Amino acid sequence: MVTRRSFLSGLALGVAGTATGAQAQTQRMPVVDVDLRGSIDAAAHGVRPGAGDRKSKAFAKLLKDAAAKNMPVFLPPGDYVISNLTLPDNTRLTGVPGATRIVYGGDGHLFAADGAARIELANLVIDGANRWLDDSVQGLLNFSAVADVTIENCEIQGSAKSAIYMERSGGRIERSRISGAAEHAIYAIDSQTLSVTGNNVFDCGNGGILIHRWQAGRDGSIVSGNRITRISATRGGTGQYGNGINIFRAEEVMITNNHVSGCAFSAIRANAGSNVQISGNTCLDSGETAIYSEFGFTGAIVNGNLIDGAANGILIVNFNEGGRLATVTGNVVRNLKLDGPYLHDGAGFGFGIAVEADTVLSGNTVENAPKWGLVLGWGPYMRGLVVNGNLVRNSPVGCAVTVVEGAGSALISGNIFEETQTAAIAGFRWNERTTDDLATAGSAYPHLTIERNRTG
Repeated sequence: MVTRRSFLSGLALGVAGTATGAQAQTQRMPVVDVDLRGSIDAAAHGVRPGAGDRKSKAFAKLLKDAAAKNMPVFLPPGDYVISNLTLPDNTRLTGVPGATRIVYGGDGHLFAADGAARIELANLVIDGANRWLDDSVQGLLNFSAVADVTIENCEIQGSAKSAIYMERSGGRIERSRISGAAEHAIYAIDSQTLSVTGNNVFDCGNGGILIHRWQAGRDGSIVSGNRITRISATRGGTGQYGNGINIFRAEEVMITNNHVSGCAFSAIRANAGSNVQISGNTCLDSGETAIYSEFGFTGAIVNGNLIDGAANGILIVNFNEGGRLATVTGNVVRNLKLDGPYLHDGAGFGFGIAVEADTVLSGNTVENAPKWGLVLGWGPYMRGLVVNGNLVRNSPVGCAVTVVEGAGSALISGNIFEETQTAAIAGFRWNERTTDDLATAGSAYPHLTIERNRTG
């Protein structure tokens, strides 16, 4: 094995050049104890691959000493079996991408940190081996009140709970592969300036990337450029699980330019998330509604998304719970289906875009919605809708609008409805159609303004 010390010694001999071969064999050059990587080599401190889980104490001491010196620790390639490591403040741990593997030994938890200012993990494979995690942690990597967590270019796999759990923490998770978590890939609660960017998330049991808060409030997380696929819902439910990206009570979150496919429920689901932006995402083969903004939210921008394959396309709903104020523009929604993952007791499945209150719905394209293309309001829950410049093709009803007593106003203007087999625009009392085609017959309902729409 070539150690750093022997390498430096050989380098010094080569540079000297004037010594004869005999002199080189008998004369030792002075060694300068400098690390070429600017980090502490774990092997030089007794932490080497193999040797089972006995190295955990030595590993913990090494991290503590390195943190005190403000130095990173470098792990050479190999498997390191570790359990029950509490990461000290200022931990900086790095390895060789794809070759340095930290394997959880199964004796309680793997990595945990509480109250630290900075934790950095880079270029590591972290394998939970699907082993039991005790009740002290919610994730294979478990962070509480850590101001700045950096996880970069890592592979995190096989957690018996969530892969990464963060509470009251911030930082960035980027360019990492996260897979095989029994629960969620990333579960972040009460985050502070968190960015989750450029990751590959797949084959997780109940969720992909979750941004939650215990109480509704400002969050500001950014979830961008991630690839998320094959997210299951092993816990069942009607949407609590099985979502690629899930926002709950977190305000001012940006969800942009993600590629999300094969989720049991939603590709992107924002529940009570005010001032959320959902833009530029590709959402494929969702089991239920592809994009949701629901329940007690105020303010949502949903624009420029592509949806192909879902039970429903985009839902901006639950005015009865305070959900209101949105723009839904420039989206493409196509190839929907009538069946979903549970028996729905409301509007059901098979419609393109549904909105309810204080919302502009403009410039969208909906194709192949087997029930309704657009849905405006539900029962008495409709107010202040502007619906213009949309194209709906191949749907039994192009636009279903509520005509229940107490519903507020809607302007339906300048849309194109093509191949709408039974009506371009029809009035409904919940699920029951009660009018002729309002696009041609006109509206006797004072809360509706219907004008300049084209049918074909």
